Amino acid sequence: MYLFFGIFFLVLLFFVCVNHWRRKRIIRKVCSMCMDEKCRILNEIIEPFGYSYILSQDIFTSRIDAWQREFGYCTLYDKAASHFNMIFDCLPVYFNYQGRTWMIEFWKGQYGINTGCEIGVYYADRILDEDELSRTLFQCAENKDMLKLSFNLFRNQKMLAHLCEKHWWLTAFSMGCFSQPSDLSMGASVTLETPDMAEAFIQGLIKAGCHEREIRLCCNTVTFTFTGRNCKRGIFKRLGIHIAQCMNRFWCKVYLFVTRAFCLSIDRLLYLYFYLPFAFRKMLRIRKYKKQKPKRG
Repeated sequence: MYLFFGIFFLVLLFFVCVNHWRRKRIIRKVCSMCMDEKCRILNEIIEPFGYSYILSQDIFTSRIDAWQREFGYCTLYDKAASHFNMIFDCLPVYFNYQGRTWMIEFWKGQYGINTGCEIGVYYADRILDEDELSRTLFQCAENKDMLKLSFNLFRNQKMLAHLCEKHWWLTAFSMGCFSQPSDLSMGASVTLETPDMAEAFIQGLIKAGCHEREIRLCCNTVTFTFTGRNCKRGIFKRLGIHIAQCMNRFWCKVYLFVTRAFCLSIDRLLYLYFYLPFAFRKMLRIRKYKKQKPKRG
């Protein structure tokens, strides 16, 4: 019996030493790379996930050619998000323009181990009735219909991200940062195609619950601050959100502890890519729950 435990201890000690040596070797490998090489490698790795890395802000953002573009968007995705540990405030804005019902939606909150925000531009192929809005699959805006989008994301008054680009789905995710949606505010602006489209969008914002005095219009650019909406939730829904956020907080701490040798997300992720490849793939599943297209309404 003593011999068995002695052998077990020696084998365990051997694997601990090997793992320690391997970890140190990978840390040295990541540290020896120049920043240009790191950015190139990381962007090549995360491109299939639909994202790219912005070094200047240490954030991840969605690519124009992201695979998510094929799936469009509908209310079902927002309702299902909490089951995938994505807890956010959302503001879908519907309006009619040139024979289509448009939906421009805003999100901010916690996406697994990522704090982030999004603006998405979608439309239907016709004018929809009010009762069709919640069950219709909206298609993502094509290149010719993309709009100039911008946002400033603040967490407890401290800026986390700022982006401005012509896009169909502009996003920013800060990895390893934990937030409650109420901690976040989002200064958003959308540049519409014409004054008529801008006015229709403003009416959609007001109908969605924004106060008219909080909306600013300059030329065709509409600007407002998205702080969240007070919505009634049942006790089981609140419990589910609380459990999901506890899990998100826990995994944020695990991620920061495992990658504690580094400060920037680019170094942390390259370390995980070489050290724990399965964990790396898990980190990048920011919005990977839309696997099947719902039927169009």
